[in-house]
Amino acid sequence: MPVYKAYSPTTEINGKTVLTVVKGLGAFQSLGFHLLEKYGIKNPVTDAWYLQQSWLKVLKEIETWVGKATLKQIGKIIPENADFPTDIDSIRSALKAIDTAYHQNHRNGEVGHYTYLPMEERTVVMVCNNPYPCPFDEGLIEAMANKFKPESVKYVRVTHSDKTICRMKGGDECTYIVSW
Repeated sequence: MPVYKAYSPTTEINGKTVLTVVKGLGAFQSLGFHLLEKYGIKNPVTDAWYLQQSWLKVLKEIETWVGKATLKQIGKIIPENADFPTDIDSIRSALKAIDTAYHQNHRNGEVGHYTYLPMEERTVVMVCNNPYPCPFDEGLIEAMANKFKPESVKYVRVTHSDKTICRMKGGDECTYIVSW
């Protein structure tokens, strides 16, 4: 499925998640509010629901005008702003929880998935089949892994695999190798 195109025209995303656009723009928060309003999300509040397609249009415009690094930053702050399960206690449970959280923060239509595939002791694969851009997903995965890594782990590496055709190039999914 192509990025920036909701799988269903009725799919909604909650306001807590929508507002990460504003927080992710840092000093340029007014741009975030402007773009949200431009695509029909005027004065967003955390407990309301908005069309996912509108939010995807905002993300696409951010990529065009500000860049992919900003999309990654927005993805990185999702764990601090969206609803996530409360029983997360490790990198593995954090990465598994992304799909659960994704479905908690969206409703009224198909949204795709974040599939967790265990590999080696300190390696997992995340397969992203959703309408979000690669930098956004990479930031989200990296943030969740870093938030729950053991103290003995110095860093987490998230690598976009080229074993599948990337969504940004017309593929159906993207694969990330997460190692620590």
